[in-house]
Amino acid sequence: MDSGKPVVLVTGVSGNLGTRLLSQIGDFSVLGIDINPPKTQRSIRFVRMDLGKEESCLQLIPLLKEVHPVAVVHLAFVLDQVRAGVLDLQRMWQINVAGTARVMEAIAEANRDQGGVEKFIFPSSVSAYGPSQPGPLSEDSPLGAHTYPYGVHKRECDDVVRQRAPSLRGASVYILRPHIFGGPTVENYLVGLFRGTPNGRSRMAAWMRARGKRLPCVLPMGKQYLENRVQYVHVDDVARLIAFILRREPEAKRLTILNVAGRGEPLTIGECAEISGLKLVRVPGRWISKLGLQLAWNLGLSAIPPEIAPYVTGECIMNTERLRTFLGHDYEDVIRYTIQDAFVESLAGIVPSAAVEQSVGK
Repeated sequence: MDSGKPVVLVTGVSGNLGTRLLSQIGDFSVLGIDINPPKTQRSIRFVRMDLGKEESCLQLIPLLKEVHPVAVVHLAFVLDQVRAGVLDLQRMWQINVAGTARVMEAIAEANRDQGGVEKFIFPSSVSAYGPSQPGPLSEDSPLGAHTYPYGVHKRECDDVVRQRAPSLRGASVYILRPHIFGGPTVENYLVGLFRGTPNGRSRMAAWMRARGKRLPCVLPMGKQYLENRVQYVHVDDVARLIAFILRREPEAKRLTILNVAGRGEPLTIGECAEISGLKLVRVPGRWISKLGLQLAWNLGLSAIPPEIAPYVTGECIMNTERLRTFLGHDYEDVIRYTIQDAFVESLAGIVPSAAVEQSVGK
């Protein structure tokens, strides 16, 4: 590690956001924590650690005391159970929720003796608000996630971070609530839905992928389901925001919560389907729509869990005025992508660019 640079500890450093963040913080030395090392050309110090295990807290404390990081960015979180190979929900909860509590406990213990960790940054999610609420939602809106394990875990972690923020002994705490990540490197369910990639583990899914086949988007009949709106934020913009916070002076107040989305107006589900060029199948009722997700999951065609169905048929739009105020004149330099551009970039390599440009230009 470069002794001349301040140190940042990043958990989940090998994930998509973690690797994107590394390219944004060359002025910091990085101690990375994860199950496997990141695929990056950058030189960092890496420590293999499983935050889903109780002993990880005791492993973190001496590390924090040794390297004296000025900030901890907590990105370790299971989103895609199939890709992560974590199909057991209790194991997923241990990594996501208990792991977050363990990281904060280690910081509190390290700061008790010597201080040093000035900032704790945790990306929560729009999913924490729940599948459908009348909006636009402010940062003070209630969190109502249910059904979908990732959303429930983000809500529980959000609660944990807010409750434990005062215990970090002087560290400024930042909770970011980004909307759906976009970008060509992103893998999430609401991007995957419009990519139509058969990303399940069955032989049929592999056969379909090899031939460039796409799964249709199944929605209930009714105009409202096409008119429901959605926001995206480019993963590189979230990385830039975290880097901006790392370079900024710690806040005088101990807890800052920010909704995060791309610039511009939301897209409708109908617009997303048209831009993606995906076949749209309309079915009579939400339960049949969920049944389609269940069938694709059971057959191993798709890695999109059926519990996400309410998030596909609902609408959750956030107000991001607080983010604009926080960034001030740096807003457009940090949040460089519009909502539409972030979504379009997610289709790179999936949908021919000419087809996307034609749909966007309408």
